[in-house]
Amino acid sequence: MQEDVRDITIIGGGPTGLFGAFYAGVRQVSCRIIDSLPELGGQLTALYPEKDIYDVGGIPKILAKDLARDLITQGTQFGCDVVLDEDVRSVEREGDLFKLIGRARSYLTRSILIAGGKGAFEPRHLEVPGYQDLLHNGVTYFVKDPEVYRDKRVIIVGGGDSALDWALILKDKCSQLTLIHRREGFRAHEASVKALAAAQESGRIVLHTYHEVRAIHGNGHVDGITIYDNRTDVDTRVDVDAVLCFLGFKPDLGPIKSWGLELNKNRILVSQLMETNIPGIYAAGDVVEYPGKIELIATGFSEATIAVNNAVHYINPTARVNPGHSTNLAIFKDK
Repeated sequence: MQEDVRDITIIGGGPTGLFGAFYAGVRQVSCRIIDSLPELGGQLTALYPEKDIYDVGGIPKILAKDLARDLITQGTQFGCDVVLDEDVRSVEREGDLFKLIGRARSYLTRSILIAGGKGAFEPRHLEVPGYQDLLHNGVTYFVKDPEVYRDKRVIIVGGGDSALDWALILKDKCSQLTLIHRREGFRAHEASVKALAAAQESGRIVLHTYHEVRAIHGNGHVDGITIYDNRTDVDTRVDVDAVLCFLGFKPDLGPIKSWGLELNKNRILVSQLMETNIPGIYAAGDVVEYPGKIELIATGFSEATIAVNNAVHYINPTARVNPGHSTNLAIFKDK
């Protein structure tokens, strides 16, 4: 139905998508956000809600969940539609509109902004006995509430930023926290590596490098784990209450790969205007690639602004691309 048509439909409800929705409101065009997750916020809420974020302009330090809360308030203030727990599976042309076909229904739109981060959240899993049986029963790959692990014996598996971040966050809550990594070096920020060394020296974290998981044990809930030294193949059994596996995520664009967009592996190639090779479809955030691309939330904000303003001009060629400074816009004076 024509009244169901939106000017811009944003695929992805993370920071980039939410800021895009805000700018659609600034430009006074109708907007819809579609996200496959059950809540807005993207990785901020789904993966690391208790992680501190330091590189958002004007905010020295903020918890990811609090940044998500503020972005949701900002992005939805102009009344954009929000459709959650919905997968967009294909896109078709219907006259001068795009028809997005989802699992639940179809959606008509004049333009599209793909802001789906790196694609679907598909974690890398441990291929060891007990992992699948105990997944979500003491074994997990994300943390929603750190208080769940207070006074618990916890093992963290991994050597990247997420593993070290959560080890440092949980070290003062757990009765015992052990970090295991299959090699000596870490793929994490230097400051986190230094903080980890200090926590190990003070006894707040037990560190086992050159160790991997042999099996996870438990009957209905995890109660132990067997790790082994990959240099000697010697096993060690450790009693634990929780196993947190931070092994990263496999980027996957999913059905978007079949839309006819120009891709480089799992990235969408865009111009300096955030245009894809299909007129009317734009992309922003970690999902895009162009010369000089940097993966930061701050970069996503800028890209979303460029994409939305150019989408507005695409929809209405008489509309200015540059809306001007927010302090001079009537929409904020009205509010």
